[in-house]
Amino acid sequence: MPSSTHHVVLGNGIAGNHAADVIRKRDPNSRITIISAGALLFYNRYDLPDVFRGRHQWVDYLVHPPEYYESQNITLRRKTRVVELDPQTQTLSLAHRETLHYDKLLIATGGHAYIPARLLDDVGLMHSFHNFRVAMQVQNAVRKNGTVIMLGGDVMGLDLARTIIATGHRVIVALDNRTFWPHEIAQSERARYLQALESMGLDIWDHGKVDHIEAGNSKGPARQVFFEDGSEIRGDVVMPFFGLVPTVDFLATSGIDMERGILVSPQLQTARDNIWAAGDVCQIWSATSNAYRFYYGYRNVKMMGEVAAYNMTGEQSAFESTVDEALEVTSKGLLHSPFWEYD
Repeated sequence: MPSSTHHVVLGNGIAGNHAADVIRKRDPNSRITIISAGALLFYNRYDLPDVFRGRHQWVDYLVHPPEYYESQNITLRRKTRVVELDPQTQTLSLAHRETLHYDKLLIATGGHAYIPARLLDDVGLMHSFHNFRVAMQVQNAVRKNGTVIMLGGDVMGLDLARTIIATGHRVIVALDNRTFWPHEIAQSERARYLQALESMGLDIWDHGKVDHIEAGNSKGPARQVFFEDGSEIRGDVVMPFFGLVPTVDFLATSGIDMERGILVSPQLQTARDNIWAAGDVCQIWSATSNAYRFYYGYRNVKMMGEVAAYNMTGEQSAFESTVDEALEVTSKGLLHSPFWEYD
């Protein structure tokens, strides 16, 4: 018979799914519910650049077969949006007016693309790359041997750029102070890293801030990007890569301590005894840094899911990153980020 403990996981990504898997192994009889705002089963978003290599069926990206959830007695609630968390009553309010009770809660809602305020009016002219559906939209919008304009150029965007170039397209990176995010690059070293990008086949555009974006015409590239110095570039799509913002809007009235993300202990626990957080959504206390800080990349996020699961089932394990966060230039003069590494 199921135990009385109801573990609820918010988020259908790497941290949340790995946590659910570990919880099930450690507590075979408890209830586990994963709540996902998306429509698809769990798939590896790190593989999405493969849409440019002809991998166009979403089922090919699944980490688990559909029958996995039933075999593990895990309830997956898809297309379900949480609008409010009440820690006092241990309930989640869902957008379709249902209330769901939890005994132990893991918040692993991840992050979404950061858009500078000056570009918010042009969001409708930009393409994101955060799920399978929009990844396919980007792939379909880029003409054969076409051009992708990347604004900012964080390491997630640069990872995608490697595949886009390898499949015969052009990538222009419009530089910004968030280029290479989340790596922090000394100004004296910046030229060396930019040279590595050019060696990888990227075109560098260093003309200051974007002023605005316009739609092109039917006879040419679909997008025009105008800069404050009067210059412009044209391409098939414009993609913002200025880093991530934690997805925490639904926590506005929860009373959970937040800065940019959810503040948690090294055990990934919030100030509430029965609420944990993992992944891009949380800032973890670091005694070394004497501050709360984010940890990014597949390996960090997966480990957070595991640590949270252990602690939700009775342990007191501390998260420790094993990722060397240094951005490197290889012996071949190419860029390498540890955040591109995953199993």
